[in-house]
Amino acid sequence: MNTDFVNLTIENLVNEHLCCIIRSKKPHQGIGAKRQWLSDRLNEGHVFRKLNVRATVFIEYAPLETAWVPITGDNYYYLYCLWVSGSHKGKGYGKSLMEYCLADAKERSKSGICMLGAKKQKSWLSDQSFAKKFGFEVVDNTDNGYELLALSFDGTTPKFAQNVKNQEIESKELTIYYDMQCPYIYQNIEMIKQYCEMNDVPVSLIQVDTLQKAKELPCVFNNWGVFYKGHFETVNLLDVAYLKRILKK
Repeated sequence: MNTDFVNLTIENLVNEHLCCIIRSKKPHQGIGAKRQWLSDRLNEGHVFRKLNVRATVFIEYAPLETAWVPITGDNYYYLYCLWVSGSHKGKGYGKSLMEYCLADAKERSKSGICMLGAKKQKSWLSDQSFAKKFGFEVVDNTDNGYELLALSFDGTTPKFAQNVKNQEIESKELTIYYDMQCPYIYQNIEMIKQYCEMNDVPVSLIQVDTLQKAKELPCVFNNWGVFYKGHFETVNLLDVAYLKRILKK
């Protein structure tokens, strides 16, 4: 197993591969937006650690106090994403990255690590069954099946912010909250704009561009949240087929 890992810094961010599976030789606006988002986060203790190859093998986490998620708790890390894909699966990279995060948390005397999950695994969330092998447990949940998982070192636990619990908004039109934490978001937003314009579908696309806005969101959130007819639908990014299914409701 290749053990050459690198952590992104302000100094190397411009030149390092961001581990996204987007393959483009031309500048990609989603990757550029992610790079800018990271540049604003790294000084806040945000960690992006990756295998030092052009591959999708990385972990991304941040202090919960500065993580752009509506979760409350003291002295925790929030795990945004742990992803190993393609030929690199099954070689111990996921275990190595998770162990690094755990060791980092303990070295900094953190109370624990938490992450967003669901009773039924969501395709755009990290593998919760893998996290549970390290001792992560469900510590909070919503009525529609989303779960907050945590590995506590001192017996304390985080929880979803109260504004998350209802998961409803007044607007009945398609409404999407998003930030630029994931490189895929830019192209997903462009696809949705185009589809809604062509099919005369009213849509509100709300960029979450401050920490306060993220903490006050009316839904669970990792970087994306979809509402329709006032009800929360998913944290998963959408393709056209998924979007059509939502709009048929």
